[in-house]
Amino acid sequence: MTGGGDWQRDVLRDLADARPDPVARAVPVPVPEPEPEPEPAVRPAPQPSPPSPSPPAPREARDPRVPAPAPESLPTVDPRLALALGRTQHGDSVTRRAGTSLRRLTASATQEVAEQSRLAKEVQQPVTTGRVIAVTSIRGGVGKSTVAALLGRTFNHYRHDPVLTLEADAALGTLPVRMGADSVRWSCGDLARILTPAMQLTDVTGYLVPVADGGWLLPASQGRVGAPLDVRTYRTVTLALRRYFAVTVVDCETLPGDVARTAMDTAHARVVVAPMTAEGIHGTRQVLDWLGQLPHSALAATVVALSANTPDATLDPKTAVAHLRETGVPVVALPYDRHLAQGGPIHTAMLGRNTRDAAVRLAAEAMHRAVRVR
Repeated sequence: MTGGGDWQRDVLRDLADARPDPVARAVPVPVPEPEPEPEPAVRPAPQPSPPSPSPPAPREARDPRVPAPAPESLPTVDPRLALALGRTQHGDSVTRRAGTSLRRLTASATQEVAEQSRLAKEVQQPVTTGRVIAVTSIRGGVGKSTVAALLGRTFNHYRHDPVLTLEADAALGTLPVRMGADSVRWSCGDLARILTPAMQLTDVTGYLVPVADGGWLLPASQGRVGAPLDVRTYRTVTLALRRYFAVTVVDCETLPGDVARTAMDTAHARVVVAPMTAEGIHGTRQVLDWLGQLPHSALAATVVALSANTPDATLDPKTAVAHLRETGVPVVALPYDRHLAQGGPIHTAMLGRNTRDAAVRLAAEAMHRAVRVR
């Protein structure tokens, strides 16, 4: 796909040699050392040769002759626990899949194809500068990381320029697992210390996790309990990476966390995930009312993803959608999906038909606002 501006051509030029294989990408790309200081009048005593090159630590905190140690690679799920995941389920039952195929035969094929083409065109809009789409919610456990992963995979599938899915959640976020990463190594904090303006896309991707169906992932941590991602690190990473990636989907911490508020304020578009419950709808409406009071009218670039996490939900979806739409924001309903409810890596081919359609619609709504509403 072609996009306007020198930025797009630079990105495509960086990718001209094709992406390296996963094993090669797992090896960190050495970053050039800073220019040596002018030699003093009196030469110091010879120093031993440093070990093999490794990405540098913060310049103000290290001896330039001593490279910083690279973090070790850790599995996203304990191998003993991974055995308990069981067989992957399809999002729709066999009966439902058969019924969907029958309805598609009797429905207007022309109308369906036209709608799918319209949504695909919105998702594929060309950009001249990177667009950031922040995903958050009022509390954890409502499907926020799942929605971020669905958006990341959708953009990876439809777009032909670089897409990044970035985790800005607490230290024990689940985005790497949902994106299918077997292990993680470099985190946002690690990358913030080594990013330089001279780095090219091929340098940066050496520190990222490749996603199976395209694109890259940057986790917030290695899954250990520790200090959460701070606002300064988030700003450093997102501002630096925007010039490499056409779309960055950010899985934020829950509101009203500082990083979530910063991400919501600086993103080009916002997706608020609401659970299909009375208290979830009520809390999300309060967030939307708060966004509407901000001086730069954040509601204009906001979309709500209404997530059904159980097949036994009793709340009337039409009433819930109408209540949220009173604020003027679009609402995209994500139906209950057995594959998503199972947990573990998301496999696009195993998603239910309605879930895939809803993910594309959500991506189209978010991209429309990220490009045209500002």
